[in-house]
Amino acid sequence: MKNLIHFKSKYLILVFILLLNYTINYAQTNNKDNIITAANQTEKYLPLLQGKRVAVVANQTTVIYKNGTNAHVHLVDSLLALGVNIVNVFAPEHGFRGKADAGEQILDDVDVKTGLPIISLHGKTRKPSPEILKNIDIIIFDIQDVGVRFYTYISTMSNVMEAAAENNVPVMVLDRPNPNGHFVDGPMLKVEHRSFVGMHPIPLVYGMTIGEYAKMVNGEKWLKDGVKCDLTVIKLKNYTHNSTYSLPVRPSPNLPNDKSINLYPGLGFFEGTIINAGRGTEFQFQRYGAPFFPKTDFNYTPKPNFGSKYPKFKGQLCYGVDLTNTERLSKVDITALIDAYNKTPKDKKFFGSTFTIHAGNLEFQKLIESGMNAEEIRATWQEDVEKFKIIRKKYLIYK
Repeated sequence: MKNLIHFKSKYLILVFILLLNYTINYAQTNNKDNIITAANQTEKYLPLLQGKRVAVVANQTTVIYKNGTNAHVHLVDSLLALGVNIVNVFAPEHGFRGKADAGEQILDDVDVKTGLPIISLHGKTRKPSPEILKNIDIIIFDIQDVGVRFYTYISTMSNVMEAAAENNVPVMVLDRPNPNGHFVDGPMLKVEHRSFVGMHPIPLVYGMTIGEYAKMVNGEKWLKDGVKCDLTVIKLKNYTHNSTYSLPVRPSPNLPNDKSINLYPGLGFFEGTIINAGRGTEFQFQRYGAPFFPKTDFNYTPKPNFGSKYPKFKGQLCYGVDLTNTERLSKVDITALIDAYNKTPKDKKFFGSTFTIHAGNLEFQKLIESGMNAEEIRATWQEDVEKFKIIRKKYLIYK
């Protein structure tokens, strides 16, 4: 009788998984290339979690889509419903629900909905401790990336992989599309300028999914002392690097849409300058300006809002440039950065203390200050980009 009950239970779970996958796979047909995320392929990873104590590195993008729309359920809720033993959640920059400002310290917390402890990886510590990992059998990493080096989710992933390797805990990456995965470009990071804003020697835009990037971090022995993580990547379906994919959930508070994500590689440099790049408006990383720019018909006034409590030039009228009608880019466009530098009065300090860590090197700032144009500057990093592409090729999962 016990064997029969056990068989029926396993049968019902199997049927549930098959029905769930039918529903969630159908949900992914609303994107142009019918891309199915790894999280939506429950049958591939659920058997690997049975009987294990699981930690999930997650935020608001860690979701399974359903019902043929962008409606979704959080991966943590789905796994709990399937009987997976989740011990805790690790939260990256912006927090588990993705509401905190850029760079804001995230505190440990308890999730109201599930009662799970939330351990911050963007507060006092940015790497899971051995004490925490001794109660974990496997870590799931499932966060939407945008393919730009100074977007810190990949730094969190590197820290998690390193801690896991040091403590013999396997890591499973549930892969997601890279909305900037169709090109490789930008200045290279030099190791002497590594920081949490850029940890490894890669160009600004690296053209890899987060799963492919995890393989590279492991394979190139970029973790401390060359340790290697026991890594499993659950693959995407129907994805290529030329795929277009519109993110149904904003990956962070100040990347509200496809346009901001595509412009982010170039406009993200403004984070290390005096210039406002749309924070404090509803068009973050789709415009730039300052009160001291020449007066034009286009202007805006930054005000505190979701994801930006203290925007640059808060409450001041900024003159600038609107980029919302820009065609989809396949390169790092630094024309806005150079334009802003040229419009800034010489008595004002254009470059801030963090510009170098955003650039990843000292040379980029010097080239701008020398008066070189955008194409001349871009030409200086092409040799490094081509060398990187050779390394990158070893770790590509998708065409």
